[in-house]
Parts: sequence; structure tokens; C-alpha cells
Amino acid sequence: MLYKLGFVIEQTLGQVTHTQNFQQWVAKDAAVEATWFLISYEKPHGLAAAPLIRRNWTVRASLQARAQVRDALRTQRLDALFFHTPVTALFAHRLMRAIPSVVSMDATPRNIDHIGEPYDHKPSSSQRIESIKNALTKRTFDRARKLVVWNEWGKRSLVDDYGSAPGKVSVIPPGIDLTKWNFPRSAPDGPQPVRLLFVGGDFRRKGGETLLKAFRRHLAQRCELDIVTRERVDLEGVPNARVHHGLGPNAPELRALYARADVFVFPTLADVLPLAIMEAMASGLPVITTDVGAIVEQIDDGVTGLLIPPNDVDALSAATRRLVDDPVLRFQMGSAARRVADERFNSSTNYARLLDVCKACAEGR
Repeated sequence: MLYKLGFVIEQTLGQVTHTQNFQQWVAKDAAVEATWFLISYEKPHGLAAAPLIRRNWTVRASLQARAQVRDALRTQRLDALFFHTPVTALFAHRLMRAIPSVVSMDATPRNIDHIGEPYDHKPSSSQRIESIKNALTKRTFDRARKLVVWNEWGKRSLVDDYGSAPGKVSVIPPGIDLTKWNFPRSAPDGPQPVRLLFVGGDFRRKGGETLLKAFRRHLAQRCELDIVTRERVDLEGVPNARVHHGLGPNAPELRALYARADVFVFPTLADVLPLAIMEAMASGLPVITTDVGAIVEQIDDGVTGLLIPPNDVDALSAATRRLVDDPVLRFQMGSAARRVADERFNSSTNYARLLDVCKACAEGR
């Protein structure tokens, strides 16, 4: 059977990397004829470009998604639709009634409400607006044939906050191509500057300012720091630190930075299940990060890395110094991280599972 599947995916933050990784594995499946609808944050068009609408990403994304799918259906058949995230499906309920659909997400809107302040997100002060938003989201989840979420944290919210049946929800994390992120490592054999790596497009929300404070006070004399971000970073008075701009997902230059690093430092203030952490684990790096969102489902504290409170300079300094002082512990944690990445975040396994859900949805038609 040939499955004609439409993939509707928003192109924001880590969703761009997720899309590229997913496309790689879809292209390898000869049973799938894929049509991609990539919903751009930067280039609204049609009704979505109207002044009042273009300022609201949720409305804009859903209008763009509906328009693109409708245009495609004029000339082709789709056996099933895959929406990621729910914002792309909020105005697609009629399409979802006609075409069996999967709605996928990294987290639910209620999850984001709980961690939203560093995203500059907060629920509306109007109870009526919140009620309408939640009802529209619940209707989207009800119309979906299957729901996919990246973590157990999100599944609990789907069941408890939106009344979704547990059997309708599959927990499938995104995946990393472990062959691309495989850098053989050996235990350090002498004193040398420890190389720290930070990767985060949103420098402030990802905890970059916390990291710079810790680096200035306690780490600069013994460590080197590479920062990958899209934002401007002031390194005046900060020795042994470099900023790298313009490194896209899976870029060779980005992978080279992971390959030469010793510790991945990611003191994020708010996150769900960051792909940057998966890349670090696949690279065999111990990870220092914060206990926010679903990160506890990625990092086993004391085994694959160290978990600290967000926005805590002293805790970040202490955790980093612990790994700087103990090269054997760094090596052990990095090796454990690679093993866990293979078990939990292998793209060949996870994206195959995701495609199976889409195919089953199409067969149900």
C-alpha cells in the first residue's frame, strides 16, 4: 500500500531541527508519498499577513496551515494528515473530519502555561478568552484520530487537563541521527582547559546570562566556552569565550563543536525536551542543565549529567567545577549519556514509530 501523507509542521525554535530529522527518515520509506506543509514564522501570506493576525502566531499558523492543505487537495489526495504542533490544526477541524489526522506536540498549551514566563507567555487575564482557547484546543484533540506527545509530562496533561483517552496518546520523542553525532572519546590523560559548550538560539531563555555570570566568577581560568546562538552576546571582559552565529541544524561546524567539547552546559530557564540536549547526549557529553519541563525524562541526575535549579549561578558553578575537577566522572557520565541516547532518542527507531502511527491512521480511513 502507498500512503499519501500530508505533514503540516510549524517552523519555530527546535521544530526546524525536528522537521529536518523527520524528513530524512520519511524519505527512506518507499511506502510513503509525502507532501510537506512547512508553516513559516517569518513569511506569513494571504489572510495570515493581515496586521491584526500576523501578531498572533497561533491564529496565523493555523490559517496558513489550513490554506496550504486546501490548496493541495485541489490537485491530490491525502490519506492522512500529521499536524505538529496543535497551533497548526486549530482551524482545520473540517479537514480533520474528512481526513484522519494525527496531532503531535512537544507539550500541551497547559504545560506551556506552567513554564511560560521565560517565553514571555502568560495566560490571558480574561477568563472568557481562556475558556474559548481551551475549548478550541480540546476540540482539536478530540477530532484527532491519534495524539502524539514527546514526553510523559505532556501525556499526563492530555489525559488530566483535556480528557483525552490514555490509549489514544502515544509518547514518542523526536530522534537524533546517531551516526552523525558519534564522536569516539577516551578518558582524559592530563590537565588541560576543559571545553564547555552552550547551544541555544534564545540566549536569555536558555540560561545564557546565568552561564556567563558563572563563567566570569568561577570558571574562566580553567575552562574554555563556546556559545552557539542567534543573538548578540557581550563578551567584553570574558576571557576564553567565543560566540558562533549562523550554525544551522546538523551543520558540520556545529557538530565539530560538539565533537571537541568536554561538557555541555545548558542552564535553561524554561524548556520542554530540548533537541540540543539529545545532540549532546548522542555526542557522548555529560550534561549540566535545569530541572524544568520534561528534562528530567532526558537526564538522569548523577548518571548522565547534573540537574540544578534554574537561574542559580552558584549551583551552576558548583556542578561545573565538579566535572572540571573529575575527568573520570566526566567520561563516565558522557558514556552513559551516549547509551541513553541510543535507547531513547534514536531517530531510526522513533521516527519509524511515528510513521507507523500515521500509516495506521490512514488505514483507518
